[in-house]
Amino acid sequence: MNNNFLVSSDLALVAALCTLGHKLNAIDKNNKKVFFSFERTTDLETDVSKFWNHELNIDPLRYFNCLKEIKTRIYSF
Repeated sequence: MNNNFLVSSDLALVAALCTLGHKLNAIDKNNKKVFFSFERTTDLETDVSKFWNHELNIDPLRYFNCLKEIKTRIYSF
């Protein structure tokens, strides 16, 4: 495992991070599960922590659009 990247299969978290402008580095479909990779930064760690602590405020329409875009990328491969 590479500590330079955060890897998650949580679609809600990934959409939130993309909404905040974090660059989605890679999408890996491993069997029936999809993993998303982001380069690990201090800002990313802060936003992940805020997400899990229910302290993250994001624009709902932008979040929805990011979620749609991610789903499109998953199913277009």
